Amino acid sequence: MGREKERMLAGEAYDPSAPELVADRKRARDRCRRYNATAPTEADRRDRLLSELFGAAEGDATVVPPFRCDYGYNVGVGDGFFANYGCVVLDVAPVAFGENCLLGPGVHVYTATHPIDPAERAAGREFGDPVTVGDDAWIGGQAVITPGVEIGDSAVVAAGAVVVDDVPARTVVGGNPAEKIREIDDE
Repeated sequence: MGREKERMLAGEAYDPSAPELVADRKRARDRCRRYNATAPTEADRRDRLLSELFGAAEGDATVVPPFRCDYGYNVGVGDGFFANYGCVVLDVAPVAFGENCLLGPGVHVYTATHPIDPAERAAGREFGDPVTVGDDAWIGGQAVITPGVEIGDSAVVAAGAVVVDDVPARTVVGGNPAEKIREIDDE
């Protein structure tokens, strides 16, 4: 494994133009292209392609094409995972989805980020911050999950929300930036 890939996987600043990382992204794009070209009746082929793309896929996972990601090997999904049309996962750092996690259409999950200082940013370095989504969470359509966010079990993110802070378990959030709307009680 090359040094820049090691740095990326360790959450350190790295050079995304390193040949190994460029090759990894090309491989992921090819796998996404093949997956996105499957027919709804090709369930076995889809399962095989997802297992090649994702770092971990537990049990039954459904991803409705089209789907896009940077590397794929940093994505882990639990049993019962469902992603609707048009989801994007920029997985330069780990992205973990729990069991029975639902993503509406067009959900974007970002782990990639860049330096705030313009000179550092112009130098081309970037880094990532992991995202974790708990069991039984529901992320509404067109929501954006930003780097470093943790979403708790049974949480709900409203459609169109931009989540920049952690979401506690059993909490509904919405807006831009997402704010707590209410807690989910047992009644």
